[in-house]
Amino acid sequence: MVNQVGQTKPETDEILDKPNKSSTIDDQEVAKFTAMAAEWWDPKGKFKPLHKFNPTRLTYIRRHVCEIFSLDPALEQPLAGLSLLDIGCGGGLLSEPMTRLGAKVTGADASEANIKTAKIHAEQQGLDIDYRAETAEQLVANGEKFDIILNMEVIEHVADIDLFVGSCSNLLKPNGVMFIATLNRTLKALGLAVIGAEYILGWLPRGTHDWSKFVTPAELDAALLNSNMKMQTSTGVSYNPIFDKWSETGDLQVNYMGIARPI
Repeated sequence: MVNQVGQTKPETDEILDKPNKSSTIDDQEVAKFTAMAAEWWDPKGKFKPLHKFNPTRLTYIRRHVCEIFSLDPALEQPLAGLSLLDIGCGGGLLSEPMTRLGAKVTGADASEANIKTAKIHAEQQGLDIDYRAETAEQLVANGEKFDIILNMEVIEHVADIDLFVGSCSNLLKPNGVMFIATLNRTLKALGLAVIGAEYILGWLPRGTHDWSKFVTPAELDAALLNSNMKMQTSTGVSYNPIFDKWSETGDLQVNYMGIARPI
């Protein structure tokens, strides 16, 4: 039987300023993961589900980036020359492989602890990644633009979805692409991603996710349209416990990801 679980975002010892009307930061979401920041790169630790999910995410991103920008996927660094923002980058589980694929990567996270972990690990790997403890709004204020934005398992943790999506859209070049992954607010997601993953199986620490903050595809579509963007394609992502593997599916009721582009 195919099962599905949610992913987690780590906490921090150091939290950015409290949210206000012009901030997407949710203090509680940032603060609740303090003890896990140093565990990002332990494949058998608290981020084990995310490590298992990563190959599916990477395959999906690489395939579609090459299609959209007419790149040769057979090249060792097919993303060379492209600028990429990994918003809510955590410890860098996506930033590092994107750098190895040739992209010029900026990793941003509201957590100082996450950024410290990410910087140390990148240095150990000899990778040049521009990591910053900044919000999407701060990046917009800097006037920066990117070819690719990875918005993966972040949107369900922010204080203001419309502001966050709007900020991300302002960071995207006119011909750019934004990848989004999140959790659907369904009873199936409540049973599998919260009750099953956190309280029964113990794959994630209890309280990792707030089901009420999960985002339906219709809500995501509306937020994107408000920012003059549109979801071009989407896919569900499911975990098969028999094969211990994630894969793309047609079921968007729990985990799903997709591609958004400017209208």
